Amino acid sequence: MSFGPHDSPPHDGSAAGTPPVQQLDVAIERLAAANGETGVSPVFEVLEPARALMLDARGMEVLYSRVPALEAAGFFRGSDWDYPQTLVPSLAVKTVRHGDPVATLVESLSQIRLLAVANGDYHHPSISAEHAHHFLAQVMAMNLDLVVSDLQEGDRLRPDRLGVAVQNLYHYLLRYLGYENLLEHLVAEVWRVLAQRPVQVDGVKHMVTQIAACLHTPGAMVGEVGDDALQLINAVFSPTEGCREDPGFDAYAERLAVMDDATLLQEAIAFAQAMHSTGLVSPYMPGFIRYLRTRWNALIPTALGLSYTGADAFHCYPALIHTLIDEALFVETSQAVYGLAMMLERGILYSPPVAPSLWRQVRLTLCEAAAQKIVGVFGTRRAPECFLLADVLNVLGHPLGVGQGNYPTCQSTRALSMWAYSAPADLLRILAWAARDDEIVMRFEGHNISSRELGAGLASEPPVDVDAVSLLTVPHLDRIYFEMGRRSAGRGEDPHKWVNAEFHGEQVGHGFRIAVDVFTGGLKDFEGFIRDFYAAYHPYYNGNIPVINPQPAGIAVTDSATRFLGWHAITIQRLALDTNGIMRVYFFNPNNDSGQNWGQDIITSTQGHGELYGEASLPVAEFVSRLYVFHYDPLEKGDPAVVPVEEVGRVMRLAQDSWAAGR
Repeated sequence: MSFGPHDSPPHDGSAAGTPPVQQLDVAIERLAAANGETGVSPVFEVLEPARALMLDARGMEVLYSRVPALEAAGFFRGSDWDYPQTLVPSLAVKTVRHGDPVATLVESLSQIRLLAVANGDYHHPSISAEHAHHFLAQVMAMNLDLVVSDLQEGDRLRPDRLGVAVQNLYHYLLRYLGYENLLEHLVAEVWRVLAQRPVQVDGVKHMVTQIAACLHTPGAMVGEVGDDALQLINAVFSPTEGCREDPGFDAYAERLAVMDDATLLQEAIAFAQAMHSTGLVSPYMPGFIRYLRTRWNALIPTALGLSYTGADAFHCYPALIHTLIDEALFVETSQAVYGLAMMLERGILYSPPVAPSLWRQVRLTLCEAAAQKIVGVFGTRRAPECFLLADVLNVLGHPLGVGQGNYPTCQSTRALSMWAYSAPADLLRILAWAARDDEIVMRFEGHNISSRELGAGLASEPPVDVDAVSLLTVPHLDRIYFEMGRRSAGRGEDPHKWVNAEFHGEQVGHGFRIAVDVFTGGLKDFEGFIRDFYAAYHPYYNGNIPVINPQPAGIAVTDSATRFLGWHAITIQRLALDTNGIMRVYFFNPNNDSGQNWGQDIITSTQGHGELYGEASLPVAEFVSRLYVFHYDPLEKGDPAVVPVEEVGRVMRLAQDSWAAGR
């Protein structure tokens, strides 16, 4: 497909007979001129002809061909859509299906733009073709009903035939993403995301729901369905014999009441298997767990799929676990069952401060501001305290599943993950402050910094598509992090040197290495930087000392064409040999998706190379080729001189042929 004039543009007779394509081109020209002169964008003039064009398949081709012109004119400037790498599929679906007309049309044009990026017909500086394709695949999975069936009533009744326009959009996307084996690709996308065990799975469950509905639509041309699709559908809707045909919660409760012990045991085993094999929890499972509380409490560890470690923790803290079940596990918070199970498996309750901290959380009364934030995102079907406690279990259960949902806040999200991973009592203390007091206070070089006294940080808007823990804490943490950076400015070195250790805690190594000169942007002693990383982290060169506490680091993110996209905060979790005997760096990426292609055949792995849930990994040289800053313990470092010249040279070539080119 090429960006050229369209032979037969559609015409709906609007604007006194002026064809929509002419209206569009005139509007784009006016927009470009206005942005060039004043920065005030007459974007609304673009939307009406765009809507008219979306009502015709040929019009979609016209809009596709105008993607470069729209971008050059600054159509998305000043909006969230100007940063496509931050867009979230589940939010995009809500916008395009239920948003106001303006937001729907802008989102539609953004998705046409992402199709052009995915096809390689347009290059966007901040999103790769692979990222664009994954985004569209997830959006497509959540909108399968628009593709395989008639419009729903709500879509049909939208003003200005918006429902028809959106349906045309997804038929158009599907033409280029492909009908053939559509379901197979979408199911694979779900499994790819689930392999990372994200805390937030509402979008994934919506995808599974759409896939299930698609399978029951006669004549849907979506390809064959395999056992992997059925496994997902069964895990959500019918994981056990008792709810095999998805009978509804009331009917299932009646069945439970008449089950004998042997049948209950089979139900418990089936629930546990479905949950742990997929990472998804059926809405039927909280009802089952709550029923066991009154009839057969000793069966709950089996239903949770606990090992000896988890079961022992369950029996050591029975009052606390029972209270957590009673207060946090409901249909609306079903995923917290998995969070509870994984929290027990981690054994963090054996750390003395954790159980008392959880008791405080159970009894915590939220301030009005915190309660309103939670209600605004999660609704009113349960109390705000319930939603928050449920996500406390989720975050403590799989701390590497926390996703930022908002690109500028990667540092704060990384901190939440680090605390949940190795300092859970610290996380619970900070959360209690944010939830109860609407304030977080942190120390920086002997002085208190209160989030209440600070203006906005790096994120212009509070996060919305995140867990409740992040929802309450990230805005405060973001402001504090920004203020620490401001106080560290002008010292002649990168502010991260001082900020990271103070912000994340004493677990951060006091040694600091950066590959880039903060004033010129050029490389600075890059060979020494590489050698110091190997001497500090690689077991072959640091005396075989493992990573004791996960350490903050920064990477230069590149796309599949090795183009530099930006700086990003990550956590180095560990270094270890994979099953093929290759030494790899296993790291946490607070992005919502860690499976990325960084070019030069450097593809971050999220499964298949010994990754724990939520980890990404790369061979050491490939990882270091994208690293630009790291912390380490200067007292536990090997000799940089013994790192092989060939290894250092390979890292330097990979970097200098990608993000470091010209530096």
